[in-house]
Amino acid sequence: MVKKLMIITIVLSLFLPVMAKDDDIEISGLVIDRTLTRFGKDFGFYYSGYWRDLPFTQGFNVTLYETVFPQAGTQLTLEVNGNTIYMTHFGRRANPIKERAEQAILLTIDYMAQVRANAITGELAEISDGY
Repeated sequence: MVKKLMIITIVLSLFLPVMAKDDDIEISGLVIDRTLTRFGKDFGFYYSGYWRDLPFTQGFNVTLYETVFPQAGTQLTLEVNGNTIYMTHFGRRANPIKERAEQAILLTIDYMAQVRANAITGELAEISDGY
């Protein structure tokens, strides 16, 4: 009798659909590169290298945008979770790209620390230091 119940339970479990939880899956800790030029790609390369070395980047997504201005260069904008925290301009000639990526990662670390500190203390104040 016990064997029959066991076999029936196994057979029924094979044929009944499995119900999964309907929770959203969130992917975070990404650097999304939407740059267009060589300057932007190089900046993204250096920045993402520094980003990979940061611990605890869960919950933060970084997006790099680049706007090209003919005859003037490009403007690169860095957003963390939709908030612009860094903006720079690259001219048509060679610029210190690595140094600007270092500046941007330091501002990113500061922004992430402020967000975490506000979450711990319970403050819901907006964080806007400028660029």
